[in-house]
Amino acid sequence: MTLVLHDELFDAQLVRALAYVAQGGAEVGECIETARRISHSDGDRWYDEWSATAARVEKTAQESDVAGHVVSARTAYFRASNYYRTAGLFLMGSPVDDRFRESSRRQTDTFRKGAALLDLPPDVLEIPFEGGTLPGYFYRASDDGRPRPTVLLVDGYDGTAEELYFANAVAALERGYDVLAFDGPGQGSVILDQGIPFRPDWETVVTAVVDHALTLAEVDPQRIVVHGWSFGGYLAPRAASGEHRLAACIADSGPYDLYDTVAARFPALLAGHLEDDHGAALKVVEATLHQLLKKTSAGWALRRNLWVHGVDDPMAFIRIARDYTMRGREHLIECPTFVCRTVGDDLSTSARTLAENLGCPTEYVELGPEEDVTGHCEMTGRAVFHQRVYDWLDETLEYDGEPVAP
Repeated sequence: MTLVLHDELFDAQLVRALAYVAQGGAEVGECIETARRISHSDGDRWYDEWSATAARVEKTAQESDVAGHVVSARTAYFRASNYYRTAGLFLMGSPVDDRFRESSRRQTDTFRKGAALLDLPPDVLEIPFEGGTLPGYFYRASDDGRPRPTVLLVDGYDGTAEELYFANAVAALERGYDVLAFDGPGQGSVILDQGIPFRPDWETVVTAVVDHALTLAEVDPQRIVVHGWSFGGYLAPRAASGEHRLAACIADSGPYDLYDTVAARFPALLAGHLEDDHGAALKVVEATLHQLLKKTSAGWALRRNLWVHGVDDPMAFIRIARDYTMRGREHLIECPTFVCRTVGDDLSTSARTLAENLGCPTEYVELGPEEDVTGHCEMTGRAVFHQRVYDWLDETLEYDGEPVAP
């Protein structure tokens, strides 16, 4: 069942945009009416309509800003940022579409203008990493200067460090946690502006982020948490398997093994031939994937995946997918871990397998019809997810939202 659009993927991205109403990142009417102007699976129309809404809302933000209406300007800038991000989604791929560059630039620009108007504006970070830097934001729950538990937010395939504010940072800040959100290899501006693709050894990335976090006086070094959602639900536990300064790990809707997740989308007769070097079945697979790439909606995830992984052929992506696995590394995670998925989400069907194979204290949660939660990453029930995960985290870290003594 879809909300407005008949195409399930397009409608799911509408729901994603709508999910941030409570965090000030969307307005119901703006999202619904924008979607109603889009017919079928039309990526160009999607971009045009969301861009038009974003530009209109940005204009109102500028007018309020000039007039000194801080709250009005901030919320309008934030909504514009979410809409610009949404506008560019279906343009992801290689070669990079100039419209995608523009939507990404404007989502960052409007977000930073809105964030600058928060009561506690975040620090804009450049995190040292292998001769370059990773962009990020550090948000403080209080200006008292005292160290607090800090949540490192890890995104997935098609999000941005800016979107993480709405998706997860606000919920953490409301509960007294500081937050560090960042783009890593394969994500956001790191893939778009630096051309650096994903890498499976996410412990290397998070180690650099932890190193930087420990230079910040407000970070309690004994209570650093890594929280990944979507593909970040693989990246976070992978990081925890190698970075042992983490006090807890949260894996939301990630794959246990990327190759198995990809293979499960093929008919069983073809899935068994994905690694063949030759043969008629393999040729059928290759032809099917190349035809899929041409389809606006059905081929979007594959086009996106090729780009963010730095490969130009579907079979090359399938080959490297085997590198993205938690199989055989579960025992390396030492910190308490929370694993969650939504019933019916085919991208995280193996989340239970991860939870069952962990040797650390583990909490496994499935949310679904009983909680009125649907969609990848509990998109129709983020408040329900945040309640469950932060109740667990409060108890795990023995934290009540009060400042931690220095």
